[in-house]
Amino acid sequence: MRTPSKRATVNKVGRPPAGNDGERVKDYPQVSFRLPKESRDKLVALSQVRKQPQWRLIVDSVECYLRDLPRREQTEIARLLTKRSRES
Repeated sequence: MRTPSKRATVNKVGRPPAGNDGERVKDYPQVSFRLPKESRDKLVALSQVRKQPQWRLIVDSVECYLRDLPRREQTEIARLLTKRSRES
């Protein structure tokens, strides 16, 4: 009698990567800053309503802020980021 073949399934342990392009959030550099209580409460509420982690809301907020800057400031920031990436 033949026994049914078992499929070799590999289930990864832990949570799947949740960062940009499948990166592990654990590998992101950490940042610590203080917020006024009202701002912290808004961030927590926004995170719950949007069902998004707080770090992603902050990343999106920075991108929106940069997009609304005058062209001159956007150019200066791009220059600083290019300079910084060459140094590392």
